[in-house]
Amino acid sequence: MAREASPRKGPAAPERVPPRTARGARTRARLVQAARTVFERDGYLDARLADITSEAGTASGSFYTYFDSKEEIFRAVLEELEDEMLHPHVRELNEHDPIGAIEASNRAYLESFQRNAQLMRLLEQVATIDDDFREMRKRRADAFMRRNARAIQDLQAAGLADPTLNPLLAAGALSGMVARAAYTNWVLGEDWDADELATTLTQIWINALKLQQPERG
Repeated sequence: MAREASPRKGPAAPERVPPRTARGARTRARLVQAARTVFERDGYLDARLADITSEAGTASGSFYTYFDSKEEIFRAVLEELEDEMLHPHVRELNEHDPIGAIEASNRAYLESFQRNAQLMRLLEQVATIDDDFREMRKRRADAFMRRNARAIQDLQAAGLADPTLNPLLAAGALSGMVARAAYTNWVLGEDWDADELATTLTQIWINALKLQQPERG
């Protein structure tokens, strides 16, 4: 199968203005969903724009109304993935139960990773050959790390976690552990039980932070 242009390097494309009509928004969403299907089926390098528009049921010319390139629509697919995997409300739902919050966050991440393992594999591959996507991957990892660092700081301030830990370094190590365990299980083909994996990772978090549950009033 013929390949399209190699991943480009250099500054990211300027941010586009969202479609102004409901019809335009639906067409763009169809293209993004179709792109995901094609990327997961064919891989990044072998994916063709013609296959994406065919999968979306749109005219070839319609693609360029919303995207300039294969790189841009792949970025749009990954942005939707990032929105799903950050789980902004998990900690809020468990704010009085830090151990429960950590377990819920770990389980939510692992479940999302399992659903999106093919895309996560593609992101790792493309990030090794394209500076833009490597930076995107780094920003995503930093977002996880800094969110978790803030949570660790809160736990330290409440007297529930080891105060001697650097919260940013601890968050980076623990977040990286969870991400790598997920990658090992669902991309590299390890066969750990998902429930046991979540429980084990949570216990390692608890042990590393010397975490205590708050006293009930």
